[in-house]
Amino acid sequence: MGVTEGVWPLAGVEVEGLRPSYTTTGGAAYCGDSRELLARLPDESLDLVMTSPPFALQRHKAYGGLDQAEYLDWLIDFARLVHAKLKPTGSFVMDVGGAYQKGVPARSLYHLRLPIRFCDEVGFFLAEDFYWFNPAKLPSPIEWVNKRKIRAKDSVNNLWWFSKTEWPKADVSKVLAPYSDRMLKLMEDPDKFYKPGVRPSGHDIGKGFAKDNGGAIPSNLLQIPNTESNGGYVAGCKLVGADRHPARFPTKLPEFFIRFLTDPGDTVLDIFAGSNTTGAVAEIEGRRWLGFEERQDYVAASVFRFLPKDTPAAKMQAAYEAVLSGEPVDLTTYMPQTELFDAAE
Repeated sequence: MGVTEGVWPLAGVEVEGLRPSYTTTGGAAYCGDSRELLARLPDESLDLVMTSPPFALQRHKAYGGLDQAEYLDWLIDFARLVHAKLKPTGSFVMDVGGAYQKGVPARSLYHLRLPIRFCDEVGFFLAEDFYWFNPAKLPSPIEWVNKRKIRAKDSVNNLWWFSKTEWPKADVSKVLAPYSDRMLKLMEDPDKFYKPGVRPSGHDIGKGFAKDNGGAIPSNLLQIPNTESNGGYVAGCKLVGADRHPARFPTKLPEFFIRFLTDPGDTVLDIFAGSNTTGAVAEIEGRRWLGFEERQDYVAASVFRFLPKDTPAAKMQAAYEAVLSGEPVDLTTYMPQTELFDAAE
């Protein structure tokens, strides 16, 4: 059930001299320092890098963390490599949470300095700033929100969309939002709800405003609850007694940007893969993917995102233990033939 050592081709991308920890029909996960792994990729070979780095938290959590003063310098190292590996039409999307200064209820500015440094020092362009509102996020920090009650709950993360040029590949029509009830009524009977003409704002609203375009243009505020509790990944971790990655983002988050910024067959990379949500979504969406993660236990547990829910427990355990031991694994050998046929379609 191994993978041949040496060069493993992936949609035109070659990772030289290293064996993947595991492969699927659409991608490969590697265990190692992302900076070293990125250096092995050909320049201008990636369409999208979507990631969520360990945040610069005051209290170091299980997944690691750096002091805020060091954090930006650390991220710049990755950003320079990502810039070189992106195609001219490629994008780099980074989910970054905010933080408070140590011991006081005043916000750090590190996450706001990040896009300035990426653009000024690395050469990225800030294509657009997005914001992820997680209504299910627990109140934090406890001292200022729960105990003293002098600050509101911090439930919004910054999502910086960087591009290598001013004109990255993007198509917002692939991520249209459902129409509101009022818009649906307007489209049914436009004359009842509005008259064409120039509004005080200067917008010229014509008759075409009531046309059904299949959905509404989404805003840059993405409301996505992070409430995964009974998926295949969580069930697999429970089965083998593995620690779940503590900072997983919901599947809808990478799904939005993968659909928005790439086409089927494009290559997507997550440089802090963790539980490999990005890779799993990319595979479902028909994209090729790479996942880089430095912790072997997290890489091993991430196989559960690709194994069907009805996979026998013994096979799930065997796949996990093989990857955990450092043995390169072809996950397709653990899947029923029907799953392989579905993946090939």
